[in-house]
Amino acid sequence: MTDRQSTCPVARPADVPPAMLQAAAKWEGVARKWRMLAERRSAHHIEMFNSGRWKHYYTDEEFLLAMRSAIVTARDWRALVPTAEERAAATAELAASEMAPEPPAEIELRRAA
Repeated sequence: MTDRQSTCPVARPADVPPAMLQAAAKWEGVARKWRMLAERRSAHHIEMFNSGRWKHYYTDEEFLLAMRSAIVTARDWRALVPTAEERAAATAELAASEMAPEPPAEIELRRAA
């Protein structure tokens, strides 16, 4: 289940019928709060690691598992609920890659040889 690619379950306001705009905005707000909570948890574990405080509360193995879980959860929420800036950057990157010319077939043949 963890190998599957996650996508944002929250629709962008531009993709929602006008009658559902208020509900979509509400769900996007909820998802943003969960993302912020996951990022705070990850930052807290990193800060505990840097300060060495984790040794008071965890064994080595327990802390490794807790920190890994916090970091993976934050990464997953970042992928699920991108900020407006991250969406804009991804859109610009996609547009730039689509605008790039295809290399000629003869160049690809030379690379393979």
